[in-house]
Amino acid sequence: MMAVGQGLHVRKNDLVAVIAGKDKGKRGKVLKVIPKTQRAVVEKVNLIKRHTKPGGASKQGGILERENPMHASNLMLVCNKCDRPVRVGVSRLADGKKVRVCKKCGEIVG
Repeated sequence: MMAVGQGLHVRKNDLVAVIAGKDKGKRGKVLKVIPKTQRAVVEKVNLIKRHTKPGGASKQGGILERENPMHASNLMLVCNKCDRPVRVGVSRLADGKKVRVCKKCGEIVG
């Protein structure tokens, strides 16, 4: 398990592929990252049905489908150049800035 305070390999708005679980093979955009529990919410992936009661004047009840957070270890970043799920490494640019790089082609990701 990662130490508290360390970041994840996925960030908001990244294109990721699911590599394990019921949605294996699907791709989606990361909507939210929860570093404390090492989870991420991915668009149209890991959908659950929520049964809600009607509340007040405007809120309608019924069965709603929404994304549930999934563990970051079940996600792999998709490289823009390779267009496939890849492992990512961290490299430093000439100005000292850290960037994520594709382990397959060396392209800067994100």
